[in-house]
Amino acid sequence: MNQDIDTLNRQFGLPGALHFVNGGGDLPVAEIQTSLASARVALQGAHLLAWQPAGAAPVIWLSQAAVFAPGQPVRGGVPVCWPWFGAREGLPMHGFVRTRRWQVRGASMDAAGQVVLRLGLNEDADTRAMWDHAFDLEWVLTVGSTLTMTLVTRNTGTAPFTLTDALHSYFCVGDIHQTTVQGLDGCDYLDKVQNFAQLRQSGSVEFTGETDRIYINTTADCVIDDQSQPRTIRISKSGSSATVVWNPWRDKVFADMAAGEYQQMLCVETCNAGPDQVTLAPGQSHALSACIRL
Repeated sequence: MNQDIDTLNRQFGLPGALHFVNGGGDLPVAEIQTSLASARVALQGAHLLAWQPAGAAPVIWLSQAAVFAPGQPVRGGVPVCWPWFGAREGLPMHGFVRTRRWQVRGASMDAAGQVVLRLGLNEDADTRAMWDHAFDLEWVLTVGSTLTMTLVTRNTGTAPFTLTDALHSYFCVGDIHQTTVQGLDGCDYLDKVQNFAQLRQSGSVEFTGETDRIYINTTADCVIDDQSQPRTIRISKSGSSATVVWNPWRDKVFADMAAGEYQQMLCVETCNAGPDQVTLAPGQSHALSACIRL
C-alpha cells in the first residue's frame, strides 16, 4: 500500500525538520532541514538525492539531466544496489530496489538534533519473479553534520541466499583533475576498463581517464581530497569488504548526464561486490553502513 503525501506528513512529519512533498515526476520526497544540515530523499529507491551540512557546499552530486519518473533510476545521489551489484543478463542493472517504492517506517529526532528516517521494503510477486527469496530490507538515514546510511538485509525465508550490494554514492568535487582518493594504497583491485584485470594500487587514486575499479579486501576509510575547493570528504564504512571508485570521463555518454558533468562528480561506493559476497541463513541479517563527514 502506497502512502500518500498527506498521510506521510500526518504520520511521520517532524515540524520544522522533516516534511514530504511531491518531487520531480510526482515522486514523493522527504525534505529534511535542521540547524545541522539539509537533505532530500526520494521514497522510490530509498534514494538520497542531497545532503549539505550547515555552512558547507553540497556534498552529494546529482546530475542536471537526471530523470525523475516512476520505475526509472536517478543519475546521482546515492542509489541502493541490491541484491546484486552490476549487470545481470535480462535483469535490471544493480538490482531491483532502486526503482521500487519504499514504505516509511519511522522518522524521529535524536538527542543530538539529527533526523533519523527509516524506510522499508519486502518481497512481492514482482521481486520473486526476478529473485525468488523472502526478505526484509530496512534503510536507516541519520542526517546531521555527519551523514550515516545503513542498509539492513534480513533473510525472512526458509532457505539461505547470497547477495552483493552497494551504497552507490556520488560526490560533488570541484574539478576531477585536481581530486584524489586516499586510503586504498596497496589494495588489489579489479579494473573494469581493462577487462577486470587484477592490479594493485600504488599511492593515491588519481584521475586521468575513465576509472571503474572494484577494490577488494578493504575495510579502510577513504578520503576524497578535493584540492580545487579545497576540502576533504571522509567515507567510513562497516559491513563492507569492497570499495568501488568510478568516474566515466568524457568519452562515456549517458542520456541522463549533461556534457562535461563528469568533471564535478566522483563515485566512491561502499559495497560488497566482485568476489566479496554476503550469504545469509534463514533468520540472519547483515548491515551495510557508510558514514560521511567533511
